[in-house]
Parts: sequence; structure tokens; C-alpha cells
Amino acid sequence: MHCLDCRTTETNSTTVGVCQGCGAGVCEAHARIATRSVRQGSLIGNPGEARARTVLCPVCAAAEAPTASALTP
Repeated sequence: MHCLDCRTTETNSTTVGVCQGCGAGVCEAHARIATRSVRQGSLIGNPGEARARTVLCPVCAAAEAPTASALTP
């Protein structure tokens, strides 16, 4: 699979991930890594919370920037 953003500039780059926002394939240059909070355990009592990685394309990363933490190029 090829990176969608690279294809729009008529280059072919192999994808390293899939955007969790829109499903586009992203290469290493276009992949953005964000963290999100994931709840664990029962809703009753004291549920735990963990941090998880999410791969985003540049468009979705910009759209989620106010809520996403630790975006990296």
C-alpha cells in the first residue's frame, strides 16, 4: 500500500501505518503519533486508565490537535 499524501504529489512511499481517523495509509514522513486515554476495568468502583498510541495522518492530526496530546512529526 502507498501513502495517500505522497500519491497526491505523484510519489510512491510505502505505508507504515493507517490513520485511525480517516483510514488513509501514511508513510513515515506523514505519520503523526498521538496518545489517547483508555479506560480499563469495571465502570463500578475505581476504573483504571492507561495511555495508548494512535497513528494519524497530517489532516486528522491537525483536526484533533486541541484534544490530542504529544503529537510528534
